Amino acid sequence: MPNTKSAAKAMRQSLRRRARNTQTKDKFKSAVKQVKKLVAANQKTEAAEAIKQAYAMLDKAAKKNVIKKNTASRKKSRLAKALGKMK
Repeated sequence: MPNTKSAAKAMRQSLRRRARNTQTKDKFKSAVKQVKKLVAANQKTEAAEAIKQAYAMLDKAAKKNVIKKNTASRKKSRLAKALGKMK
């Protein structure tokens, strides 16, 4: 438990931020999983549509500093590579 008023406020803020960050992480993780699932199922057109959404979610997460910029870039690169390998 926080001892001071400012510590109590900091705790409230951190809880709100954690909830927001978790929500953002869940969104991009779901989008990435969807793309991977479509790639595994060899559905190229659907995967191409889903990758756009995954890119947007990753960019938003990086912009909000939920994940680092290079992490988002790496994940986007790997998704594009997987999509490119499809026949």
